[in-house]
This record gives sequence, C-alpha cells and structure tokens, in this order.
Amino acid sequence: MRKINLWLLAVILLCGTNIQAQDTLRMAYPQAEWSKAGDILMHTPGQELFNGIIHPLAGLFENYFDVDKAAEEHQGYISMLEKNGIRVHTVIGILNEVGIDSLRTLAANVLTYDTSNIPDKNPEEVEAYRQEVLSKMSRNDLIRCILLQPTVKLSETDNNTGYEAQYLQNPLMNLYFTRDQSITTPRGQVICNMNSTQRAPETNIITLCYEHLGLKPILRIEGDGRLEGGDYIPAGNVSFIGCGMRTNDEGIRQLMEADAFGHDTIVVVRDHKLWQMQMHLDTYFNIIDNNLCTMVKSRLEASPGDPEYNTCNIWIRKPGNKSYWLWKQDLPFVDYIKSRGFEIIPIDYDDEMHYANNFLTIAPRHIMAVGGQSEELQQRFREARVTVEWIPLENLICGYGAAHCMTQVIHREAWSSK
Repeated sequence: MRKINLWLLAVILLCGTNIQAQDTLRMAYPQAEWSKAGDILMHTPGQELFNGIIHPLAGLFENYFDVDKAAEEHQGYISMLEKNGIRVHTVIGILNEVGIDSLRTLAANVLTYDTSNIPDKNPEEVEAYRQEVLSKMSRNDLIRCILLQPTVKLSETDNNTGYEAQYLQNPLMNLYFTRDQSITTPRGQVICNMNSTQRAPETNIITLCYEHLGLKPILRIEGDGRLEGGDYIPAGNVSFIGCGMRTNDEGIRQLMEADAFGHDTIVVVRDHKLWQMQMHLDTYFNIIDNNLCTMVKSRLEASPGDPEYNTCNIWIRKPGNKSYWLWKQDLPFVDYIKSRGFEIIPIDYDDEMHYANNFLTIAPRHIMAVGGQSEELQQRFREARVTVEWIPLENLICGYGAAHCMTQVIHREAWSSK
C-alpha cells in the first residue's frame, strides 16, 4: 500500500492559498523529477531565432539550423507530450491572453529610441512620441516588440520626414529553452538570474506567464547571484543543484536563505570542467526513476583531479528549521548517487554529443528523448525497462539544448514512496 508523503501534505497546507488561487493548473509543486508530469510551459520559437542562426556562437548556439524546421520540430514535440495527457502552456498562447496593459508595459521596457546622434533633441518630445507609438500598437506587434527588443538609432535629415534611422534588434533567440529562466520547487516558482546578459530579459516574460497562470513566484535571484533552471533537479526528499558555469554559490545561498528549495537536504554538485556542452547539471546527469538515473560516461569514470570528476557538498537542516549547515563537503558525486540506491545508465560520448542525456522524464521510467541514439543506448534503456519516446529534434538541438531544456514542468503528481 502506498503512503502519502506527510512532508508534502505539510507543504500543501502551508502553500494552500497560492494553490487555490490559480484555476488553470491542477497543482504547482512538483516533488520528484520522476513523477508524472501534468503541466509544462514551453515556447515555440519564431522569427526571433533568425539573428541567432546567422552567427550561432554569438547567439549561444552550437551551429546553424533551419528556423522553420525548428518550429515544426517543436510543435511535433508538443503534440507528443499532449498525447501523453500533458497540458502544455505556450508563452505565445499566454501573451495572447494577458491584459493589453501588461503587454504594453513589457514592450515599453525594451523598445528604445536612441538619440545619441541628435544630442540637442528634446528627450521629453522623443519619449512622448515613443509612448504614442506604443499606445497604438496591436497585440501582435507588442509581442513582436517584446521578442525582438528593437532599437531605433535616430539621425536628423533635411529630406522627407526629417528623420532617418538604423534599426537594431536584440532578439530573445534562446527563449525556447524554457527550463532556464526559472525553477519549480516544492515551494513554488523561483525566477532565475541568467548568466548571459542577452538572456536576462527572458525572465520578465516568464514572470508574466506565471502571474497569468495564477502562480506568484516566491523568489527572484538578484545581484551577484546566478541561477539557471538546467542546474536544478528535484529528487523526492532532496534537491540537486549544479554549481559551475551557469549557477554560482551566491545564487544557491539566496535559495537556501529564502527556504525556496522546500527540502531539508540540498546536494550541491560542483562542476570543475566548465564546458559549454555540459553547461548545466542536466547535460551530464539526469533522473528516470527513484532508483534509476543516467550520467555521461566521461563523468561516471572520471578520477580525482580530472576536470570531469564531480564532487558534491551536502547541506542539511532539521525539519522546521530554516537554516542549513554544511554536513559533508567534497564527496565524490558518483559515490553519493550510488549510496542513495541509484542504478546509473552510462551515456557514451557519441550519444552525449547528440544530447542523449538531456531527456525529459514524464512518468516513472517513461522519458522523451532525442532520436537517433546508438543501438547500445537503446538496449540499455530496454534492459532497464524504460519506455522511450524518441523525438526528432535535429534542428533544435543545434541551439545547445534538447528535450529537457525546452520544458519547464510546473506541475507533477505528488510523489508517493512505498
């Protein structure tokens, strides 16, 4: 007979007001990465991708890819999730529903009129004209403005209207990786502080999406703190959080200080390699069930002193106490995972380079993963009794992410231990 986790019930009672306040979601507090997924936030990429693919490295992408085919792949992924009974909320769908004033405020924050070439121009006159234009914008054009973040660099001329301009854009080409702008803990949603300046505006859009869904974020990481969602994995009664290339100690400190994890044990996984291909914890470690996980082979077999050798620090607290204390430091991460009873499926290098480890678990031993992996890996999954739905994502993965990175799971069924 399965017993309901009493700790989770306590969290539900503490957070009950927030849960009851939202109509569109069944519940907003996942307990374990392997629990059945209910609601997911995603963004199908559009024209904002184009600037990124014409210089992929500057766009934080791995390689050029076809924008239209990428959108088709993303829609196909959404369809596969929906066939599994998962409710997918899209950023564009939400922006088409929010109040027009909220959209206008967001657009006003990113539409810039640059008058540096005409320093004598009255700034109040320029701002009044900008506000006039914003007030007339249609909903679709406000959304375009938000995604493209245009700058109009003005100059005066004697011809025509008296103005000419250069038009610049800072489009949010990485927005389709909805894993990164926030994390969803048993306490609720935390808005991240992105490692890359060009991605910082994405968090305002995701905040607006949550508020429209009736989910008020409990914390926003600020200042020198850095946090990205690919580094966070909830695992039953513990939180795994990567610390390395995209998430730092200050971001983790803010999470613990605010009691945002909602767990009494925090496992800080320290990355010593700082490699773009393994930028987040979910690129080299992932969880399929309460006793089954994956790890890329180079990390699994690394020795002390090797940059790929992961260590972890364990922070704990007594139930009811908000303060954490460092219980164990510099433990071998692989040994710690095994001590928790996990069997580890190794991911070979060629499969890793094809984003095999960046899968999404939608139920115990049921994952959505990038298609085209080796027969050896497919056999390992079969032997572990894992149901795999292989997704064609050949274009989208050129953006340095895959099935897990493209999803923010905002509801999972409560995990029940036997």
